[in-house]
Amino acid sequence: MQNRSKFRLVIFLIPVFALLSAGQMQDKSQRASPPAQAQCKFSDGQGITVDYSSPRRKGRKIFGDLVPYGEVWRTGANEATTFVTTANLTAGKTSVPAGNYTLFTIPNQNRWTLIINRKTGEWGIPYKYESDELGRVDMKVSATASPVEDFTIAFDQDGRSCTLNLSWETTQASVALIEAK
Repeated sequence: MQNRSKFRLVIFLIPVFALLSAGQMQDKSQRASPPAQAQCKFSDGQGITVDYSSPRRKGRKIFGDLVPYGEVWRTGANEATTFVTTANLTAGKTSVPAGNYTLFTIPNQNRWTLIINRKTGEWGIPYKYESDELGRVDMKVSATASPVEDFTIAFDQDGRSCTLNLSWETTQASVALIEAK
């Protein structure tokens, strides 16, 4: 009888320990590149949310080295960067219907390209989602006022426009996302 009780206890505790272990392994805030989020709201309540992992510079040369020029980058670390819009948008000449997307970029020294992709839920690289692309949009590149240690995605909001800013090291790449009416 006592062995049967111990057996039941062990059977009960195995899933409990498994769940606790999984919870600890899934604590993304403990990663070297922790999760971050950027949001922009339009005056009508519609908006954009970007979820990404924010790698740290740690004295490394970033663009042209850790992040090679001319190659698709997951635009952060870990899982691919997600882009959710509740508004219909225009980015350059690309129409972006309200929905869920993934963002990738192609950094170059003087020109960046933003890739808006319909495929969601992937890790990020290698990039093999060309057939799922909604569009590619040119980004404006400028120098930051001072070095940026943590890769950062932020928005500047002005009326019906949310300017997406990607900043790291001494580089900022930007593109206006305009709410379509």
